[in-house]
Amino acid sequence: MYPRLITTLLTVTICAAAGQLSPVAAAEINARPNILFIMTDQHRWDCVGANGNKLIRTPNFDRLAGEGANFTRAFVNAPVCVPSRASFFTGRYPHSHKNRVNYTPLDRREILMQARLREAGYATASVGKLHLYPPTVAEAKRTGFDFVKLHDAVSSLDRFSDYVVWRKQNDPQADINYRAYAKNVAEGRNPFRAAIDDKYTDTTWVGLRTRDHIRQLAKADKPFFLFSSFWKPHSPFEVPVPFDSMYDDVTIPLPEQQTLKDIARLPLPLRLLILRGRPVYDIDRTRLQWMLRSYYGSISHVDREIGLILKTLEETGQADNTIVVFSSDHGDQLLEHGLTGKNCFFESSIRVPFMLRFPGHVPPGQYDQMIESVDLLPTLFELAGLREPNNSQGRSLVPLITKSDRQYTPRDAVFCENVIPEVITTGRLDFEFVRGKGIKGVRHPDARMVRTSQWKFNYYPNGDAELYDLKNDPAEMHNLHGQSEHREIEAELKDRLLHFLVTIDETDQIAPRWLRPK
Repeated sequence: MYPRLITTLLTVTICAAAGQLSPVAAAEINARPNILFIMTDQHRWDCVGANGNKLIRTPNFDRLAGEGANFTRAFVNAPVCVPSRASFFTGRYPHSHKNRVNYTPLDRREILMQARLREAGYATASVGKLHLYPPTVAEAKRTGFDFVKLHDAVSSLDRFSDYVVWRKQNDPQADINYRAYAKNVAEGRNPFRAAIDDKYTDTTWVGLRTRDHIRQLAKADKPFFLFSSFWKPHSPFEVPVPFDSMYDDVTIPLPEQQTLKDIARLPLPLRLLILRGRPVYDIDRTRLQWMLRSYYGSISHVDREIGLILKTLEETGQADNTIVVFSSDHGDQLLEHGLTGKNCFFESSIRVPFMLRFPGHVPPGQYDQMIESVDLLPTLFELAGLREPNNSQGRSLVPLITKSDRQYTPRDAVFCENVIPEVITTGRLDFEFVRGKGIKGVRHPDARMVRTSQWKFNYYPNGDAELYDLKNDPAEMHNLHGQSEHREIEAELKDRLLHFLVTIDETDQIAPRWLRPK
């Protein structure tokens, strides 16, 4: 495949320099599949019907899972938005791409998936939450997107939002904040009912704009890459009618309630994370039940939009020639371990849904092998017939999910990284790093996690650690770190972390740019 591809790319380059593409080169480009990458935000892996949840209603996610490869053990490489998304789009781990904290800029030397695809002849577009910094259309285009409809869904960034502009032009109640809760909700009904109508929510807007883009891109004479990114089911928990009442009669199992004594047993970084700001570990249980119902309702809302998007692919004749990927940037603790949100290494934060559909090429199937978000880029590039970037650190899943001549070697461990979660208390970087003293007196460079099929080991820079036996303690309630009977496995996992850090960047040890004659 590669020699033919190199010849094709040389032909494209020569013809492009002359101002035209040869018929052969144009045919090669047009034959490539479209790619539709759908992402939700803060979506737990177990909140999809196809992944075993009998309470949630996700017929379109379930359809996507049933028509393609559904990975039940997919893990992000950072349990927070920006670093995780950067790993998806670069195929590189956070310590390598260096984008490790929200609201910080990407290293300008990093080349993202959309730029590589555009260079290969794709039309590229993005709708919804990108979470780049600066959060502008200009920055989105710099990273490789031709067409951008932006909405990062944070009030301080609304001045950059295309959704906010659209809503002001269309919603007669545009003066109501799009995250506001309805007033005068009857007792016993969902207190998180949204104040605005479903058709003006950002979830519905992302679906609408995604369908518009598909219709326009389908008319072009080149393949497309479209990133469709939903804010939901990220908190806050506002959910519009009719999804606010969809789970009124459903009792969702609540996590075990935590006390200060329980929290005190956790490593210092986790204690600080749980108790920062206004702690909610002891929230009223009835209110928590409504939070979970609203979280489920938001997912069902997105699910409806997924169904409409898939229908548009069919209506435009693009369904059979489009790779559809769905995943999330991280999960949500939903009060497990007394914590909302993410920024930790518990399964609910790092394990996400991950599906890939490509009719005629990827047979339907469920896969229980452990995979990482860095695996997406090399997988898509191989399916599209493109060379994998030299500095990619992921592993193509093509030998696993297609009839490939190559054998797939499953991962026996996955890795995750996280930085200074307990000092980020707002959307502002309102803190200062002091060498040797850390931030706000807390030293917290990257914490690291290694997870095997049975064990999880988390190591923190202050010397704290966690060791969980996932086979016998899937809820991760019993930290075995420091116990003599587990000393051997803990040493082995710490060695795995060291080996990972020492070897993972070898693709850049002799970079191509070093070999160019001066």
